[in-house]
Amino acid sequence: MSSENTVYIVDDDAAVRDALGLLLSLNGYRTAFFADAEAFLQAWTPAMRGCMLLDIRMPGMDGLTLQKTLREMGSRLPVLVITGHGDVDSAREAFRSQAVDFLEKPLQEKQLVAAIEEAFQRQASDARASPAHAAWARRYASLTPREAEVMGLVVAGRHNREIARDLGISVRTVEVHKTRMMEKLEAASVADLVRQHLLYGE
Repeated sequence: MSSENTVYIVDDDAAVRDALGLLLSLNGYRTAFFADAEAFLQAWTPAMRGCMLLDIRMPGMDGLTLQKTLREMGSRLPVLVITGHGDVDSAREAFRSQAVDFLEKPLQEKQLVAAIEEAFQRQASDARASPAHAAWARRYASLTPREAEVMGLVVAGRHNREIARDLGISVRTVEVHKTRMMEKLEAASVADLVRQHLLYGE
């Protein structure tokens, strides 16, 4: 277990957060607590290391939406989904967004520790790529929503005129957005942009 790793617990139930904090501290883990998805999003940085324990049902943004949002932002933080209301559809959605495990409350200590260690190992196996992923995430986060739309269409193989038609804007406006997007992502060419997107964007 790396001393750099933290278990980020996102759960609206204070009693659950306290119980998990005690259990994990007794097992030697460093922890950080968040009462809702919005609080975690405000604190998230690409440099975070460890894993998330993420409750599904929370006021505001639910856990599965947070999981998807983080992936779209370029997060490589492994996620363990926890729930008191497990169902097949939720599990399928969580794993589709690459959750490491789907754990039902009440959590079993041995199962939880094994899942956390698996999450840490998954992150360690990706360690060499992490700096590049983090750099991509920072660059991608700098795009405006329109620039991100243009990027998605460019990597899908659309030409400027097609993008203009799809977005209802002029070809000249597409060219401006495309130029700014390429500069922000430090892509030397469309081929380089596609390569970066396939490697890091997922």
